[in-house]
Amino acid sequence: MERTGVGIIGCGNVSDIYIRNLTTLFPQTDIIACASRHRKSAREAARRYGILACSVDELLQNPEIQLILNLTTPDAHYEITRRALLAGKHVYSEKPICLETEQAKELQLLAEKQGVRLGCAPDTVLGGAVQTSRQLLDSGIIGKPLSAHVFFGWHGPEHEHPNPEFLYQYGAGPVFDYGPYYFTALVTLFGPADSVTAMAGKGFERRTCTCPGPHVNESFEVGTPTHVTGVLKFQSGVLVTVTISFDIWGHGHPFIEIYGTEGTLRAPDPDGFGGEIEVLKAGEENFNKVPVNFAYTENNRGIGLAEMAQSIEQNKPHRAADTVAVHVLEIMHAFLDSSTLKRTVTLTTTCERPAPMERRGL
Repeated sequence: MERTGVGIIGCGNVSDIYIRNLTTLFPQTDIIACASRHRKSAREAARRYGILACSVDELLQNPEIQLILNLTTPDAHYEITRRALLAGKHVYSEKPICLETEQAKELQLLAEKQGVRLGCAPDTVLGGAVQTSRQLLDSGIIGKPLSAHVFFGWHGPEHEHPNPEFLYQYGAGPVFDYGPYYFTALVTLFGPADSVTAMAGKGFERRTCTCPGPHVNESFEVGTPTHVTGVLKFQSGVLVTVTISFDIWGHGHPFIEIYGTEGTLRAPDPDGFGGEIEVLKAGEENFNKVPVNFAYTENNRGIGLAEMAQSIEQNKPHRAADTVAVHVLEIMHAFLDSSTLKRTVTLTTTCERPAPMERRGL
């Protein structure tokens, strides 16, 4: 197998797990260089992993690099991805693909024009838990899916992230920060969505960073809704009640619970690759655990990029595709737009349901 040369732009918190996994678990890739607007971060990453630190321009001009991993902050995703596509590079971006749906569509067209691939996180949906849940649904274990309930709630990243302010501004918040995991999982399970009816609010006007680091005890203004709830209707007819919040100290809800004509399935948090799956069949009183029987149940971030590199070599569609990412981006905007407009928002984008993974993995 020919290895794909990878260049990383953005050397923040998430870059470590990507680099570790891509250099130890996935032989499809060869990380050559890294760049960051903070040159010190790039130099430190380069020293830790034995790769080259350089400027963004140098990285984009390097002929050994075929694929760019865009790990910049969300507000920079569009510009960095656009520059990389114009340089003739394939791009795999952290979520979301960018901040605006029209810009995302523009990137899709540019990738097609340039004859390169565009992919996007999250790749947790390629992990064992979501893939096993999908296989169970497709097997008819709970009959025809009719509805579902999705719940994500905690009291925000200021307790864990050393610089959390940007996570409370436009383009982040619970919908754009955690929504991609849940909505991408739902598209993987049910296919494309049709419309959204939702409401949103803000529990606190200001937040204080309590994570040790340079910004500990600093307060900042909250610039985006932090509690969003609504109903997402899928083209298949499945109705999903969704709550995503940074205003909750604790709760007892399952992350994803799916109700079918012949039973109920509980799936774990799609922010991870593994977890427990439970099924209650019609006529039974108790849920029973179902073993995860697909590969990748640890923190395997990077699998989406590796699968994309492999798919490029094999000339077949990649699973963490731009079409899914653009559709999910529009879904997230629709939750906020529906609240602002006080009406149902009909989606204009769609996508193919990604192909299932092989049980043994790549």
